[in-house]
Amino acid sequence: MPREHPLHRPRHGRRQLAALVCAVLFFTAPVVTWVFGARAEQLENRPLAAFPSITEGWGFFTGLNAWATENLPFRKGAVQSVDALSRGVFGEPARLADGSHTSPIGAGQVDEKPPINENVFPAVIEGKNGWLYLGHDVSYRCVPKRTMDQVIAGLRRWRAVVEASGRKFQLVIAPDKSTVYPENMPDAYAGEDCSTQVRDEFWRRVPAATGALDLRAQLREVAARNQRPIYHDIDTHWTHEGGIAMTYQLAERLQPGVTSSWLVRPSRQYPHSADIPDLLGQDRTVPIQAYSLAPDGGPEDNTQFKASDFHQPLHLESPALPGMIDRPVRMVGDSFTQFASPYLAATFTNITVTHPDNVAVDPVAAGQLLAEGEVVTFELSERFVAGGRYPMLDPEVADQVGAVLAAHPIR
Repeated sequence: MPREHPLHRPRHGRRQLAALVCAVLFFTAPVVTWVFGARAEQLENRPLAAFPSITEGWGFFTGLNAWATENLPFRKGAVQSVDALSRGVFGEPARLADGSHTSPIGAGQVDEKPPINENVFPAVIEGKNGWLYLGHDVSYRCVPKRTMDQVIAGLRRWRAVVEASGRKFQLVIAPDKSTVYPENMPDAYAGEDCSTQVRDEFWRRVPAATGALDLRAQLREVAARNQRPIYHDIDTHWTHEGGIAMTYQLAERLQPGVTSSWLVRPSRQYPHSADIPDLLGQDRTVPIQAYSLAPDGGPEDNTQFKASDFHQPLHLESPALPGMIDRPVRMVGDSFTQFASPYLAATFTNITVTHPDNVAVDPVAAGQLLAEGEVVTFELSERFVAGGRYPMLDPEVADQVGAVLAAHPIR
């Protein structure tokens, strides 16, 4: 009678042992190196993965991989080494998905696993004159999660449920940098044809069909007046001037002429970690020019600089002054609104901003927050809207929020 287990495979014994040793080293490396003082660096715009709980059942084992991967020390150096190797051998940047500091993409906005063919698009597009573009500007348009008709239907449903409750609805789309400054994109790049076609269709159809505020011309006008680009050359976001331009337009839509007394002056300058180089494991900064804003035209600065990614709603309140919007406003906004929040605080007496992820994760809580306002404002990024990547574009999410708003109508 054989003494071995029926599943025993002697010829694989050495390979199994090697695999077991590698697995043990991989999963224990974070603990061992932590004991000796090494610490993992946070690469994404979220906390490092936590050690899974034994109460999660099988999820304990599936969660180990993410924990071990993210908590490995020297991970950032590995990202930089892979990119350097790719450039040296293949003459192109590595296709990396993770960043170091500030990500323009909120965690959870992509609600499905990307299709395999999305991997053909680079994470970073290296343009002309040293400009860098986020690869999602292209890939999200070329591999959308929803059709353009579904996107429009989702946005129109949001307008319908908000206005049915007696509230005013405002929608602004923050254009991609590649939309405002296409002249610095490469002469040829993967997805050029499909992304250009979707971009043109998007701006031709979406503002007209949804009433969205189209800032493209206004942004170029401000840039021409200030004689500098209104988007950072190595960051995907607009500058503070873009945030101010959005604030002006939103206020004028609510109360025409209210901005005539506003006085904007340059204030402090500070360095900001650029998000696109982070995807290559690089630490690079862009100079930020901030501004003061006195809504009454006086000497006092009324801005409030409070860092937030809006995953925890940010509430901003100040006493009413001439030139301010004195109506409670509740806003859904992403990272572009981070560059506008100081000026929204200066010009709106009562405003709270929450992230789009929060709306989809807990529609009832989002509805309760939005119900506090007489005005509901959305700022959404072009790449996420055009690619149908916001889960909150699902009409069912709008209906759940709408039910809460309907229970608390504005008379």
